[in-house]
Amino acid sequence: MSQETPRDATRYYFISDLHIGGDETLQEVEFMDELVEFLRDLEASDEDAELIVNGDAFGLWEFTDLEGMAKFDALVARYPELFEQLRATGERVPITFIPGNHDYELACYDEYVDRLAEYNVTLEQEVVITREVADRVIWIEHGQQRDPNNESPDFGNPYAQPPGYHVNRRITSRAGKLSKHGKFNWLKDIQSVTPMTQIPDWLISNYFYREMSPVLRYAVIPFLLLFNVSLFYVVVLLFDVVGLWSLPNEVVEAVLRRLSVVGVLIDVVLFVNVAVILLLTLISIPLFFFARDVRRTLRRFGLVGGDDPEEINDRYVGAAREVFDARPEVAVFVYGHTHRASITGVDDRVVVNTGTWLRRLHRQRAVLGLLPRVFYPSFRLNYVRVFEEDGAVVVEYAVIEKPNPTDLTLLERLLTRKPELYLPIPERTVVSSEWQPPPSMPGRQAGDHSSMPEHDGGP
Repeated sequence: MSQETPRDATRYYFISDLHIGGDETLQEVEFMDELVEFLRDLEASDEDAELIVNGDAFGLWEFTDLEGMAKFDALVARYPELFEQLRATGERVPITFIPGNHDYELACYDEYVDRLAEYNVTLEQEVVITREVADRVIWIEHGQQRDPNNESPDFGNPYAQPPGYHVNRRITSRAGKLSKHGKFNWLKDIQSVTPMTQIPDWLISNYFYREMSPVLRYAVIPFLLLFNVSLFYVVVLLFDVVGLWSLPNEVVEAVLRRLSVVGVLIDVVLFVNVAVILLLTLISIPLFFFARDVRRTLRRFGLVGGDDPEEINDRYVGAAREVFDARPEVAVFVYGHTHRASITGVDDRVVVNTGTWLRRLHRQRAVLGLLPRVFYPSFRLNYVRVFEEDGAVVVEYAVIEKPNPTDLTLLERLLTRKPELYLPIPERTVVSSEWQPPPSMPGRQAGDHSSMPEHDGGP
């Protein structure tokens, strides 16, 4: 049953980046119960509302053994409760999807429009859509067109795939197939590692804390824990050699003697670490030039650099400013893609990132030594609601409570302090109601794209 694009909703709900589906362990959806309950709540509400999933509802890139509409059939077969709830909710509240990069195929085949319509979901095969609220406009996109690694050079062309497509087909989907072979089934979380430049750190961390032989791990821990002490000891020795300062050997020996067998072991560890530090010092100069050259090469290929979280946020805020300048009636700029929920005020307008429902990973340093970093997992299932109140546009941010995963090892918890997982996001933001449309601006109904600028693959 096809459903027309709604034109008279008074409240708009936004979620994104669900990434549902994929090869083998990527099919696991940790938030499925919460998502179905969220849809049920919308179905039971008496609001005149519309739910908009602004991209990456599905992980179609992560299917490598299926092609075409067989991917949709697999989704329906795997998650029947979800699709039946979409059908039920869609009878009461209009539901609209737009394509993201991971489900870019939604933009390429009209069959997806028809198949989703069977479940009362309207698919708009556009990079940008708009909705009207309080005589203002909400600009809605996924955000992939502002990411050089994921923008579609010819939007809607199934053969014009960005670099991110090949990364997911060869790395992310492969991780989904291999994850169960690990001791802790952790490889499937690769799609939660953002930015991607943290993947090497994440792999080292999981190898050390989860996959490494326990005998080997606990054998090297003393050396890694005392590495900083050893480095300090080397500095003291150098000061002693040049005559700047000397720590009497009798003091060190007395301390170690007091520790008995433990002191002997510490002495051995310090000696080995000092030898390693001296060796590393000798080869550090050629290694420096080699590492610098490798980094330059990787940067040319876009594999490192350029995706610092703050830089990414600035990129989207800058894009929003351009939209606000070109379209003064736009009050709210909504995007997703980066998996970092936020609400940012820009002059008298608002920029909204709808975040993700996937687990998030937060990199944390070990409290001592040279041990690998630990990636703390968490959930932040969020949605954004935009509506009119007393002539103003109101943006509300809400979180659906879900306990954080508890799959860190005891060693990981002992060696790190729990990080501050998230910066606070205002629960309610009001856009000034003083703006008035210029006399020459024609009136538009919500969902009308007639005045949208034409674009070739991007807004």
